Amino acid sequence: MFKRQKSLASESKNECFPQGAARSTPKNDMRNFLLSAGPLKPTPAVKHSKTTHFEIEILDAQTRKQICIVDKVMQTSTIRDVKQKFHKTYPKWYPSRIGLQLEHGGPFLKDYITIQSVAASSIITLYFTDLGQQVSWTTIFLAEYTGPLLIYLLFYLRIPYIYDMKESSRRPRHPVVHLACFCHCIHYIRYLLETLFVHKVSAGHTPLKNLIKGCAFYWGFTSWIAYYINHPRYTPPSFGNRQVTVSAINFLICEAGNHFINVVLAHPNHTDASCWALTGEKELHASCPHLYSWTFLICWSI
Repeated sequence: MFKRQKSLASESKNECFPQGAARSTPKNDMRNFLLSAGPLKPTPAVKHSKTTHFEIEILDAQTRKQICIVDKVMQTSTIRDVKQKFHKTYPKWYPSRIGLQLEHGGPFLKDYITIQSVAASSIITLYFTDLGQQVSWTTIFLAEYTGPLLIYLLFYLRIPYIYDMKESSRRPRHPVVHLACFCHCIHYIRYLLETLFVHKVSAGHTPLKNLIKGCAFYWGFTSWIAYYINHPRYTPPSFGNRQVTVSAINFLICEAGNHFINVVLAHPNHTDASCWALTGEKELHASCPHLYSWTFLICWSI
């Protein structure tokens, strides 16, 4: 009886799965589903958003009180961009007059420094200092060199407000006086042309007091030399024409040397094309011919 029931169960089992047909299992069904649906796509990684804007709090360097907040500052923005936005809020402070410090009492930040390089967080605190009235470097150089050129010519013409007219009319000028005027004009005309066409003057500014100090030095020194060389009682050099000739030749050599050195230093391969700066050995090479030219100019006048 038991054997008969077992045989009936096996027969019914064979009827459900005919011969040659593969038996399906849950595991096989899942595999077939995956193959028909295609490969699984990887889950995209969640990217954490980075800070793209900064908020800059500007405090007064003396009182530590908040002046304004400059918001929505990009990572690639520079200190100059911050100054421009600050100027829009307070028009009386133009960018060249604004001094920004990262720490109170620290150095002023250069205009080309990026905000990202000084940022420790999304909120940056900068200290503001009013640098006072500013002038460009080109204005300073042109004022320093134009003044001596005109001042010397006033003494050379012996205007009555400087020398006595009767004495000036009685005493004719010595030839060395004309030569000195020519060399002095050549010197400062060269300076003016180099300032306009050779030197790479930066777009930066400097306080107005530097203009006053520079003009006082150049104009005062020129007045002192011009007064004695163009004076009606001026006497020729002690050693005569030999002293004048040697000094004049050396003066012209130094002028040419100083010019060619300035041209080389202004070349982009040797100096930064964005600014005019002489430091260390370069400054020594440029200054020596300049000083020697003045030395020889004085030598033929004594």
